[in-house]
Amino acid sequence: MGSVTGSADLAGCEWLQYDYSPALMSQGRPGSFTMWRYRKLLPVPDDPVRYPLPVGGTPLLPAPALRRELGTPQLWIKDETRNPSASNKDRATALVIEDGLRRGVDTITTASTGNAAVATAFGAAAAGMRAVIFVSTDCRPGKLALMTQAGAQVFQVREGYAAAVELSRAAARTFGWLDRNTGANPFTIEAKKTVAFEVWEQLERRVPDVMIVPVGDGPTLVALDKGFAELVSCGLSARQPRLIGVQAERCQPLVRAWFGTPAGQTELDPAATVADGIAVVHPAIGDAVLDAISRGGGEMVAVTDDALLNAVATLAGRAGVGAEPAGAAALAGLESAVERGLVDPLETVVLLVTGREVKTGGATAYPGRVAVVERLDEVERALADPIPSP
Repeated sequence: MGSVTGSADLAGCEWLQYDYSPALMSQGRPGSFTMWRYRKLLPVPDDPVRYPLPVGGTPLLPAPALRRELGTPQLWIKDETRNPSASNKDRATALVIEDGLRRGVDTITTASTGNAAVATAFGAAAAGMRAVIFVSTDCRPGKLALMTQAGAQVFQVREGYAAAVELSRAAARTFGWLDRNTGANPFTIEAKKTVAFEVWEQLERRVPDVMIVPVGDGPTLVALDKGFAELVSCGLSARQPRLIGVQAERCQPLVRAWFGTPAGQTELDPAATVADGIAVVHPAIGDAVLDAISRGGGEMVAVTDDALLNAVATLAGRAGVGAEPAGAAALAGLESAVERGLVDPLETVVLLVTGREVKTGGATAYPGRVAVVERLDEVERALADPIPSP
């Protein structure tokens, strides 16, 4: 691990910093390609990693049929669906749990629209930790089933995602749990930035011209910005790529903020879009997203649900990549960006496919592990009661 400085205050957008030099980046081809390849630029000691699941090292795919169809000969797909729970959320989960294992913490919590919760439940199960998850009452049943299959205790919050985040964070403070919440724990940014390092290595130590990214709470795009900036700080790249953030037309708070126009009611309804994974009304670090895009000459775009569903079908049929609508948002965003002249089709473009639907095998959520709560005392009482066997 390189020497680490800086604040852990994500609300103030002050990130962890290192004593940057080329020596912090591994040389040669990896024997085992995971995110831990970049541990000198991660806040972990040099002794063996304790987290048991292989995370990262996901492929960068050329997708020749998709290139031909779109007329984009230098298009690449960074396929994060190859992670253990089929999304990029596994990276953040791995680093947070690694920290917890070293400190002897036995419980991890997060609030989520779905994928982060599933990643946390599976990661905790593998590491021998308890996972306590908070979601809104409209969380998709299939994702609830996956969480409880992995042994997580799930609390549904009627007031929605923002209230779920507040309750999860309060529980972490009160009970001393690991707080894995997106936009709160700086380790989530540190873990997700490894995607930038992988893309750089996979493009033979070059950065793309453009990278297109789905945006909900914002840490994925901000982490990419940090990762590419650290390559510059290490003297390994002379520039960063432009970042284009993509939101669903029916829930596009950052697109509207980017253009300085108030969002209408129909443009801030997370229940109205198929892209539940990025349907966040109040992004946790939205200001940092807009700052990163502005500094790098990037852009924000909104895409329709029809475009998202078409992107899901196109990724499957032209690239062999399965994606959920939120995960396919980058492809929908590319088509919009090309139409608007934001991207030259001949540029080197990387699409970040963040996740896919994971099948439950017909299982439903185990009712003994799901409860509706409003207050922290209700959480405490529910956890004190023994959970009956399925």
